[in-house]
Amino acid sequence: MKKNLEIRIHGRGGQGSVTAAELLAVAAFYDGKFSQAFPNFGVERRGAPVEAYVRIADEKIRLREQIYNPDYLIVQDSGLIKVAPQVKKGLKKVKGILINSQKSKAELWPGIRCKNFYTVPATQIAVEIIGKPFINTAVLGAFTAMSQVVSIKSLERAIKEKFVGKGEKIQITNVQAMKKAYQYIKDNYNLEKE
Repeated sequence: MKKNLEIRIHGRGGQGSVTAAELLAVAAFYDGKFSQAFPNFGVERRGAPVEAYVRIADEKIRLREQIYNPDYLIVQDSGLIKVAPQVKKGLKKVKGILINSQKSKAELWPGIRCKNFYTVPATQIAVEIIGKPFINTAVLGAFTAMSQVVSIKSLERAIKEKFVGKGEKIQITNVQAMKKAYQYIKDNYNLEKE
């Protein structure tokens, strides 16, 4: 049996971490993979720490538990690194870390041993394009660029489908934010395009 690819997303209530996990799982499905997404949170309130998980595999996923040792870590609020100890747990096998921030690796997480460490100014991108700090689609664009776990085409399709009832402008701006963050990672980390 092939191993599941596991992604853990940390954010705060209201940042769209759960929606980000769902979008990533749907994009993986569109790429012909099996996927699952699910949240983990306590009392639902804006600003409280939230975790969401995504598993992607080439065959059916039978595992139904939290992700303790992710292949990829996404942190939508860099402040969680200092206040939420669960962010730093289980990172021995992590292949890549993405953080929504304009700060450097040394400023954000001194001593972290992950060579594939990326930052993206997702909040700035979202405010500029969407008009509000709805960062999840920008974060996913950056994640797609750094990991190649899903295709940008499938992610775009998932975003358009998710926001179909919200109006064309919401669909367009979220796709634009996703593509801008994708390009930001490609340009700033000298990664090849898909």
